[in-house]
Amino acid sequence: MTDPKFSKLDHAMTMALQDAEAAQAAAPSTMAIFAVSKVCGALDRTTIGTKVVAITSFTTALDDALKAHDRSKDPVPGQHFVMLPNAVHTVSGGIGTRDGRTADDYVVRMHRGRCDAFLKRQFAAKPTGLAVIVYTIDAYAADPEVDAEEVAGFRRMQVTHVIVAVLAFAGPRAPLSPYRFVSNLAGGNNEADTWTLEQIRSMARDIKSYDDAWCVVAD
Repeated sequence: MTDPKFSKLDHAMTMALQDAEAAQAAAPSTMAIFAVSKVCGALDRTTIGTKVVAITSFTTALDDALKAHDRSKDPVPGQHFVMLPNAVHTVSGGIGTRDGRTADDYVVRMHRGRCDAFLKRQFAAKPTGLAVIVYTIDAYAADPEVDAEEVAGFRRMQVTHVIVAVLAFAGPRAPLSPYRFVSNLAGGNNEADTWTLEQIRSMARDIKSYDDAWCVVAD
């Protein structure tokens, strides 16, 4: 069986090469060359959550947005949060409503080491907004959790930017997942030590309300 890590890297390499060839043909001196981080599944053929369904249009819109991006607002140099309001049509949303759904409307998938139920992608809510977290190759290489082999491969492909996350907005703002909330309370996040009992109760109410109404979708 193929190692998933190397499958993701091969996919990212292929995309980077295709972008590089397109850039050289179109505007080699100005167009960004994109690769996809192995932590981002949005450009995979099958995935959980937000999915890019029109890759060429998506990367063209991202390239245009990067040219206009105000880098002075980046929290860390080279780490860009870019809004793509004109590219919402290039993605499938990452969540859908549970209302009226039956067991036949769900699929079971492995995600981050856990087996969970997800709504089928056909029930994804229509996105109302789109943002991308994208790093310059130097900023990506500086991240302490990034695989050096992955970065070396990107550099060989002359990648200039790495897509880290694709965020399609639909429905209310999502709180922590129930699993993440409990994990934080169990010691997974130091900030949780500062929460008061009333804050915990308030967060729990919001999380239950959201989880009762909305579910992540998957292919």
